[in-house]
Order: sequence, then C-alpha cells, then structure tokens
Amino acid sequence: MFALAKKLKEGGVLGLNQRNAEYTLWHNPRQFFPLVDDKLTTKRLAEQAGIAVPPLYGVIEFERQIRQLHTLLQPYEDFVLKPAQGSGGDGIIVISGRRKDRYRHVNGQLIGQEELEHHVSNILSGLYSLGGHPDKMLIEYRVKFDPVFSAISFQGVPDIRIIVFLGVPVMAMVRLPTKMSDGKANLHQGAIGAGINLASGRTLKGVWKNEIVTEHPDTENPIQGVQIPTWDTLLNIAARSYELTGLGYQGVDLVLDQDKGPLVLELNARPGLNIQIANQAGLLPRLKKVEQWHPTLTTLEKRLEFAREHFGYLGA
Repeated sequence: MFALAKKLKEGGVLGLNQRNAEYTLWHNPRQFFPLVDDKLTTKRLAEQAGIAVPPLYGVIEFERQIRQLHTLLQPYEDFVLKPAQGSGGDGIIVISGRRKDRYRHVNGQLIGQEELEHHVSNILSGLYSLGGHPDKMLIEYRVKFDPVFSAISFQGVPDIRIIVFLGVPVMAMVRLPTKMSDGKANLHQGAIGAGINLASGRTLKGVWKNEIVTEHPDTENPIQGVQIPTWDTLLNIAARSYELTGLGYQGVDLVLDQDKGPLVLELNARPGLNIQIANQAGLLPRLKKVEQWHPTLTTLEKRLEFAREHFGYLGA
C-alpha cells in the first residue's frame, strides 16, 4: 500500500482530499456552487453568454404538473428527462421514440405512462438530487451524437469532460458508453474514459473498469487516434466557463451533436479524478504550472495557447 501511495505521489496524481482542500475549497467560492449544481440555472447562464446548450422543452416543478406531462410531451418523438440537481447520470431517462401510448427507452424497453409519471414524481421528491432535496425535472432535446463516435460507442451519447483551472484547460477525456454502462457515459457504471491530447484533440488510450484498453469492448474498434471534431471550439467553450461561473476549478461536460455542433451539458464544481487514469498522467503538476504562470495568462487566447503548448503530447 505504501509503495503504491509513493508511486502515485511521484506521478503527480491528485487525490480526493488534496483536491478538496487545495482546489475545490480554495478556488471555488461557495456562493457560486448553485450556478453549477442546478442544471436549469447553468443552462440559462450559458445561453445568456451565447454558449449553446441542448434546447429545453419544458420544466416540471410541482406534483400537480405531472397531470400535464403527456400533453407536454406530445409534440416530441424523442427527448430526455433529467433531474435539475442530479449527479452521475442518475435519474436520467432517454426516450428514442414511441409506440402507441408508451415511450421507447433508448435501450429498447417500452415505458408506460404511469411508470413515467412515477419516475417524474421520484425526481421531484429529491430521490436523485444532491443532498436529497426537492428537485425539478427538465425535458430536453435528445442529442444525436456526431458520427465520429459511431464505431466506439454503444447506444448512448459520448460526452467530453474538460478540467479547467483558473481558466486554463488542463486535462480532457471522452466518456464512451458501453453495454455494461447501459448506454450511459458514466465511468462508475462501466463506460470507457479515453484521454484526449489537448493540443491536437486526438484520443489516447482509455480506461475501462480500471483496465487500460485500446479497443471498445463491444464494437472492438480502436478508441485511440480518433480526431475530435471542432476541438478548438470545445477548448474555447471550456476556458470561457471560468468567467461564466467564477469557479477556479471545475469540470466542463460537452457533447457533439451531429446537427447543432458543440453543446454544454453541465458544469461541475467537484469533478472526479478518474480522468487521470484515462490520460495516464497526474493533474497535480499541471495545476502547479498554471498557478505559477497564472499572472501572465491575462486573456482567453493566452490561456488556450498555454494549454496547448504545455499539456499536449508530441506525436499524439
């Protein structure tokens, strides 16, 4: 155990306690947390700044509104239901179509109206929210992911996580759904996390269940060397999140829609640390370097140039 701890420390791996004490607590003022803990607030904030997000179809806030749920859903063949204050993908239902009075889940399962109403009621009660507080349910546009991910994703929508520190993107990965993760881009449920070269936007090796992989377990296609489209735009959006929220250390989650391009899914004031395994690199040296050079990084352009120059990988 001590040998492992020493190896991790030498590799510059950022641990949970250090992240909380030196980065989340120190650089993220508590008064700004509501801006990212509530997805509806984040969505409106991003729209005001001219940053694209998945279109909002409606919001359910009170139990009595559930009676109008199916009338509200009537115009839409497909959509996403999600808790406004949920985390880790819990409580999200993706509907890909209909059959008579039932809704077809993205995994093919048919969901009846009463079952869907019950799920919405659970969301409002706070079953999936941070701290178990009463919540709201968002009805959103269903993202159609960019074809570049077709060969390395199972059913669900891949998303891109970029860690931003003091306005500088420091590490990135793409989360690829698998059969094990039930089509969700959630590493804890079995999705793949593949590192991304910050300079080029090309994918690196990935991690799946703490195992380093080069192929998707379901499609058997290589996950390494895939060029992420519009990478410069994605980096630009991530870096702008610093001014958007005032949070010094945050995770920016984005998706690439085949029609609408880059969209911000959510922002996270407490991003997980598995991204280090996906990149086979520690966050700590990068964070220290940004702290050192931060006084000179006075513009968005300088912050992006610094990220590409210092945190890219030659030849990748």
